[in-house]
Amino acid sequence: MVVTINARILRRFWILPAPAKTSFTAREVTTTAIMSAIASVLMFLDFALPIFPPFMKMDISNVPALISSFAIGPWSGVLVELIKNAVNVTHTSTGGIGEMASFTIGAAYVVPAGLIYRRRKTIRGALLSLAAGIFATSLAAVLANYFVLIPLYSRIIPIDTLIGMYQAVNPYAATMPKIVLTTVLPFNLLKASIAALLTFPLYKRLSPVIRGL
Repeated sequence: MVVTINARILRRFWILPAPAKTSFTAREVTTTAIMSAIASVLMFLDFALPIFPPFMKMDISNVPALISSFAIGPWSGVLVELIKNAVNVTHTSTGGIGEMASFTIGAAYVVPAGLIYRRRKTIRGALLSLAAGIFATSLAAVLANYFVLIPLYSRIIPIDTLIGMYQAVNPYAATMPKIVLTTVLPFNLLKASIAALLTFPLYKRLSPVIRGL
């Protein structure tokens, strides 16, 4: 009895880790599956904005992933990101590079957002988690594009041609660093901000429904 009480006290003060969760509930699996299906559909409903190159498509498929991350946990949000991109890769025109980028940048959004909201399930906590997610996903987009994605694309399209495609919309995008700072960063900030603005009111309305699954 003494050992049990002491263990509970130590866990309460974060000295001992809580027992690891080894299984998922039906509600968690159902919610993740539903959000993955919705995200997959939304990813197909992408659209271009005239202020960005036409190959940079805007969509709101991160919204279901964020909702799943808030309701279930970061692992669920990452799984939604993985499934929607796995579905979309069957119809891709980027050789999988676009889907790899989408998954990496999306996961960088839902993981910090889900982790913070898990600790602070309040309105302020939700706002903080979304802000952290926007920062993390924008940083991930900058790093991924500069070090991985644009170099990969340049193996398919000559770098001068690729730069010209960016400059057709943004004359300042004359070099790789300028492409990343003047096009990639604003695009991802806008995309992440739109997702946050939609997630904040939607999660509040959907939360009772998800709890009832």
